[in-house]
Amino acid sequence: MSVRRLAPDHVQPASFAFDAANENWADQQIAKYPQGRQASAVIPLLWKAQEQHGWVPRAAIEAVARKLGMAPMRVMEVATFYTMFNLQPVGEYFVQLCGTTPCALRGAEALKKVCLDVIGPQSTVSADGKLSWLEVECLGACCNAPMAQINVDYYEDLTPENFTALLEDLRHGRPVKTGSQTGRSGSEPLGGGETLKDPALYDGTVIGAGDWQARVTEQRKAAAEAAAAKAAAEAEAKKAEAAKTDVNKSDMTKADATAAAATKPATETAAPGRPKPSEPGQPTSAANDTPAANGKVDAKSAAESAKPAEAPADKPVK
Repeated sequence: MSVRRLAPDHVQPASFAFDAANENWADQQIAKYPQGRQASAVIPLLWKAQEQHGWVPRAAIEAVARKLGMAPMRVMEVATFYTMFNLQPVGEYFVQLCGTTPCALRGAEALKKVCLDVIGPQSTVSADGKLSWLEVECLGACCNAPMAQINVDYYEDLTPENFTALLEDLRHGRPVKTGSQTGRSGSEPLGGGETLKDPALYDGTVIGAGDWQARVTEQRKAAAEAAAAKAAAEAEAKKAEAAKTDVNKSDMTKADATAAAATKPATETAAPGRPKPSEPGQPTSAANDTPAANGKVDAKSAAESAKPAEAPADKPVK
C-alpha cells in the first residue's frame, strides 16, 4: 500500500468550515449515534468535507476533530488510511485508472500513456484545473476491463482512442456516456449475449396460444385440490393406524390380566399352619402352646402335660 501524506503546506488552506447546509447535514449524522459515540460519524463528515472542498486539507481534518470532540490525530488516521479521501488537490474531473492484472492484460498500460499525454504526471492537476489522475487498485469491473472511475462514475471497455475522446469531452463540458464505451450491455460478452436468443422465449408461444392465464389458474387450482386430497388421505391413514394401535394395547392388557389371575398367590403354596387343638394326632407339646377354650389352664392339665412320656417296652428277643 502506498504511503499517504497530506499535501505540502503551500497548498494547504488557512481554514475550513462547513457551509450552512453541510453544517446542518453533519448535525443530523451525529444525531444518529448515542451520546459519547459521536466519533462514529467521522467518515461521513470527512466525505462531506471532501465534497465541499474537492479534497481533504489539514484544516478540514481539524474542523471535523473539533466538531466530534476527537483528537486531530485520530481523524488524521482515518483520513490517511482510506484511499477514498483525497489528501492532495485534484481536478474537477478526477480520473482513477485501474492498473491491476485484468485491466493490465486488456491494455491499461496504453491508457496510462494517454493520461500522461493529456493530463500530465500522476497527482498533478492540469493547467486548466479540469483533470487529474491516479493509478489505483482493482475497482471491481474486471469483466469490462480496462476501465477507470471518474469522480463517481465508471467508464469501461476503454481504448486509447475512446479514452482520449472521453477526456476531451469532459474537459470541454460536453455530455459523455457512462459505463461501457463500446455499447456492451452490462457485462455481456463482446458482440452481445449468446444465450436465450430465441424470440419464442419472449412472445408467449412456448407456453401455448389462447387464454394461457386461465389455463395456468386452472392448473394451479387442480394442483391445490390434489394436495388437499393427499393431505386428507394421509390424515385418515394416521387416524386408522392410531386406532389399530389402541386395540392392540387393549388386547395386550386383557391378556396380562388373565395370566395374572391364573397364577397362584404365594400364600397358597406356603407350608401349612399349626394344627388346631381339636385336630387329632396333635403332638403333646402343642397342648402347651395352644390356649384352652375358656382362656385358662387348670393345674391338672398342667401336671399331666409335665409328666415324661413312658418309653415303649422292649420286645422280647427270640
